Amino acid sequence: MTTHTQPEQSVSPASPVLVLGGTGKTGRRVAAALTRRGFTARPASRSAPTRFDWSDRTTWGPALDGVGAVYVVDSQGPDAAEEVRAFAALAVESGVRRLVLLSARTWGEFGDPALLATEDAVRAAGADWTVLRPTWFDQNFTEEWFLSSVLTTGELRLPAGEGREPFLDLEDLAEVAAVVLTEDGHAGRTYELSGPRALTLREAVAELSAAAGRPLRYVPVSEAEYLAEQRAAGVPEEVAQLLAGLFRHIAEDGSASIADGVRQVLGRDPRDFRAYARGADLSAGPAG
Repeated sequence: MTTHTQPEQSVSPASPVLVLGGTGKTGRRVAAALTRRGFTARPASRSAPTRFDWSDRTTWGPALDGVGAVYVVDSQGPDAAEEVRAFAALAVESGVRRLVLLSARTWGEFGDPALLATEDAVRAAGADWTVLRPTWFDQNFTEEWFLSSVLTTGELRLPAGEGREPFLDLEDLAEVAAVVLTEDGHAGRTYELSGPRALTLREAVAELSAAAGRPLRYVPVSEAEYLAEQRAAGVPEEVAQLLAGLFRHIAEDGSASIADGVRQVLGRDPRDFRAYARGADLSAGPAG
């Protein structure tokens, strides 16, 4: 873990905190967590009142006006690192004191420099920085098509074997992000975030089934079967291959260890998957 050697620059509650992807899965929760802490969140996206588009750099400056800190969610496109590098430079030039990047623990585990290039861009920007590396989210089962199909079809067919993943509740991520965006003591830190238990997909689906009160099942399939089924469903090849690689990582227990980032930042244990399942709307997942 890197040590920050320069004095931190405090973020005033009077300065808005720019939340990129502010209408999305993590961003809207981060914005809500900031508001609960008495800060002014400025959610920004292509559909938000504050418009932000990674592919339209004319939207960057107005979004940064008067901002003290930024929650950075990259475009996940092929030019993401260069976009983040240019944006971070503009942010520092505009007076931003703190950058918090949403990364992924998987990228660190893969160790591919290309996957970590956005982290490098934020670290080199010249502002106080913090990197968040979460595991898979609990809410993927209700908000992402590649897992929520279990709610619409009653079955989840994945090449994840019986590997384990310590799924993280997005509310914990949001609280962590809000703290590191606004409190001192987190500059120059990379936090790995996970839930308190590593579950197999079979165990996770069983928890969902019990909470939903209806049969739901996990069916492990081979990677070849999975790719064939995704192609038949019209999923783009690059997306299917990316997901297959991520599920292979789970099958190999690549992310099975429990991380202590939530406790380091919030001083408490992360929320359990069972609590998420019991509180979620499990009537159906997204259709597409």
